[in-house]
Amino acid sequence: MIDYQLLQPLILELHRLIRRQIIDACEQVSVEELSQVAGHQGGDTIYAIDKISESLLVDFFEEKLAHIYPLVLIAEGLKGGQMVLPRGSHEKDALLRVIVDPIDGTRGLMYQKRSAWILTGIAPNRGADTCLQDIEFAMQSEIPLVKQHLSDCLWAFKGRGAFGHRDNRCTGETSPLVIRPSQARDLMHGFAMFARFVPGGRDILAAVDDELIQRLLGPVQKGQAFCFEDQYISTGGQLYELMMGHDRFVADVRPLLERPLEERGLSLGLCCHPYDICTELIAREAGVAVTDPKGERLQAPLDVFSGISWVGFANLALQKEIMPHFSEVLKKYRLLPRN
Repeated sequence: MIDYQLLQPLILELHRLIRRQIIDACEQVSVEELSQVAGHQGGDTIYAIDKISESLLVDFFEEKLAHIYPLVLIAEGLKGGQMVLPRGSHEKDALLRVIVDPIDGTRGLMYQKRSAWILTGIAPNRGADTCLQDIEFAMQSEIPLVKQHLSDCLWAFKGRGAFGHRDNRCTGETSPLVIRPSQARDLMHGFAMFARFVPGGRDILAAVDDELIQRLLGPVQKGQAFCFEDQYISTGGQLYELMMGHDRFVADVRPLLERPLEERGLSLGLCCHPYDICTELIAREAGVAVTDPKGERLQAPLDVFSGISWVGFANLALQKEIMPHFSEVLKKYRLLPRN
């Protein structure tokens, strides 16, 4: 029997170590050095800032957890995207699969534009078939900007709700965090977004976005804006915005662009991967509806390679209102098949 409650203080300790290490680097090292390309892995670019926590991650799990629960660690930077701990043990003997993104939102953080997030999801080991829906415990912790003294941490155990606290890194004080997604029943005067923050198919996504909003809120009126968008380049950050009542709708369907881009002689660029969305359990436990583009539960494997399309609605009423129109617009632009 796995005691997931035992894991919460351990993962919190890890997140605080990573946060301190990254903040120190951001204070001491120039933007130019942190933004140097260090390699390519798992369908993403690895920057110098990403390498900072790599050895810490492996050492921590080996020293603090693997002797209690042998595990498969899944993260960028590991050979083949995963490592069995303790070293020398066999994957079939592992009790846990732990998927981690030490810095989700690298690009915003290394240029000191916006907070990044440390993401961790833990599931019982069911071999290669283990998927997002198997995750029993998840935690995400904010890596704040150097000039920012507050940072948030959210976590959830499956079936027990979502919890959080706010750290003051100047005083060391911690206070409870109220997690409350928006209860709005439409998008009027709220934030909604399609992820389109990198080149490739942005014209398609913009057209889908405009048509969906027009269907939901009517045509644009001169001098007015019925809703707004915020391109947060972090899946963990997007989930946080939904959980905290800041955003009402988020769609990241970049993998659906693969066929239309191929027809243009182009390739699909950067997209969301399982490690980017390994904390979606927290959002669901908080009352956010997180689905695939067809409205079904996400079933992505726990790896660093698979591309994932996902949709988040702040509440079930918004899902009911938006989903039929969303589906029709995706079909119109041949991002989903008509059948």
